[in-house]
Amino acid sequence: MNFKIINLFLLAFIFVACGNEQAKQGTNKASKNTAPTEQKAKTKKEKTILFFGNSLTAAYGLDPSKGFVSLIQQRLDSLGLPYRAVNAGLSGETTAGGKERLAWVLRQPVDIFVLELGGNDGLRGIEPASSFENLDAIITAVKTKYPQAKIILAGMEAPPNMGERFTSQFREMYPKLAKKHGTALIPFFLENIAGIPELNQKDRVHPNEKGQLILVENVWRVLGGLLEEG
Repeated sequence: MNFKIINLFLLAFIFVACGNEQAKQGTNKASKNTAPTEQKAKTKKEKTILFFGNSLTAAYGLDPSKGFVSLIQQRLDSLGLPYRAVNAGLSGETTAGGKERLAWVLRQPVDIFVLELGGNDGLRGIEPASSFENLDAIITAVKTKYPQAKIILAGMEAPPNMGERFTSQFREMYPKLAKKHGTALIPFFLENIAGIPELNQKDRVHPNEKGQLILVENVWRVLGGLLEEG
């Protein structure tokens, strides 16, 4: 009887020892398998593209998933590019409002900054010289906090009813700012969209879903050249 008990203890001990050895081998195998994945994750650190603008960036009147920022994120994902597109659009925002809001937005890291402001200034008849100063201050602040960040300035047009002098000065401020700061420039953000009823919502100002698809291409023509793999 004693021999039987001793044998049972021996068998139990062997079983536990084997189980521990298998678990140890399994852990080692898992470590070996996950190491490349962890290294890959470290190599491809996610970068941030911050879209800072007004209702055009915020995709006013649409589900945000149908807006150009979300559509650009989908394209980035499909291409396997390690970027996160952040929508910092606020409906009704002017260049002055954007300047005041900027510090809060810049609390997060920024690798590419897309500046889309000025449209509401044009609609309200704010002097282009004032808008220029505000946009200039925004770009300067971004460059100061994130010297390595790439900046894209989205050009806009003022309504023709504002007069030739106003519309001309308004149009010219974007390339002037781009030249001064060495930023990339989208000549006209709403190119091939503005004034085309079937590409805009009923207000004739904000792009509809079809218009958003064109916005993606307008932005991507400039943005695509600034992206890096890994």
